[in-house]
Amino acid sequence: MVFNTGAALLDAIVLAVVSTETDGTYGYRITQDVRQVLEVSESTLYPVLRRLQKDECLMVYDREFAGRNRRYYKITEKGSVQLQLYQQEWKSYSSKITKLFEGGAGK
Repeated sequence: MVFNTGAALLDAIVLAVVSTETDGTYGYRITQDVRQVLEVSESTLYPVLRRLQKDECLMVYDREFAGRNRRYYKITEKGSVQLQLYQQEWKSYSSKITKLFEGGAGK
């Protein structure tokens, strides 16, 4: 993607990905799902996950998988509210940008 991705957009995308799994999902899977829409490295996403956890938008727990612990992330109620705000803002923002690109600004 040629456009820079700000922290708020990354937060919104990660919350959207995590919200689709009712029992939570693990870091590598989140990275793969985010990469479906945006080229991003694990070293970029893990700080986002930590920030969202610190902000109480995600809860974290470990679960045994193939003899090892795997860290899972699950959206919290606060995270769901934040995601709804991001979704509302995105609809407004993307609509305005689309109008501008299509020559409709100021009309």
